[in-house]
Amino acid sequence: MFRENPYTDMHELVKNDRIARLLGITLEDCGRGWAKTSMVVKEDALNAYDATHGAALYALSDVAFAVACNSHGQKAVALNVTIHYRRPVGVGVRLYAEAREESRGRTTGLYRIRVTDEEGRLVAVADGLAYISG
Repeated sequence: MFRENPYTDMHELVKNDRIARLLGITLEDCGRGWAKTSMVVKEDALNAYDATHGAALYALSDVAFAVACNSHGQKAVALNVTIHYRRPVGVGVRLYAEAREESRGRTTGLYRIRVTDEEGRLVAVADGLAYISG
């Protein structure tokens, strides 16, 4: 199921991520240990209260996390992610997730992911721990 990291181009990694395609998540920019993704909230991504579903916010942050932790050329997968939802947002809002490496060792890396709206207001914040396998 898990293969070696074939991705040297992080745009290719996101292009091949099926949930990113489903939600319209794009890679805005990235570098070693960081990434910025975005998406416009679609009606299908709303919960019963007409706010962006937590799963959609998680997916946006997770794609940024995946790019940041794989940006060193070694395959990395999530061990744990904790997310805190801070502000509801509705349909049509562009959201951004920025993942930054806090610490990276030989086998694990710790990342902080901030999700903000178009005006820079905090929507969610997450911490991700990655396992570096290659």
